[in-house]
Amino acid sequence: QVQLVESGGGLVQAGGSLRLSCAASGRTFSAITMGWFRQAPGKERQFVAAVSWSRGSTYYADSVKGRFTISRDNAKNTMYLQMNSLNPEDTAVYYCAAAVTRPHEYDYWGQGTQVTVSS
Repeated sequence: QVQLVESGGGLVQAGGSLRLSCAASGRTFSAITMGWFRQAPGKERQFVAAVSWSRGSTYYADSVKGRFTISRDNAKNTMYLQMNSLNPEDTAVYYCAAAVTRPHEYDYWGQGTQVTVSS
């Protein structure tokens, strides 16, 4: 079993930055891919970014390219999402997820952390 815990959310003004963290734990943690998703009120959950756990290859939604950076620290079993130039459309609950069976097919999810961007 894998547990994922997000942190780092909060309230920020438009143009500001936040850094989210996702700490993974479990008896043996070995992800193939880890990703960030977000869900705004009344909207479907959407993909934000993902990282290949071994190679470090990164993937981004068009809406966040150039503003968000995903990274990971394998030794700490922790993934990060640096979010810059935030705008109100980025307001959502952000979830981290881990794919341990197939790439980009997520088996485990965190509880989410709220990000609110004020205009």
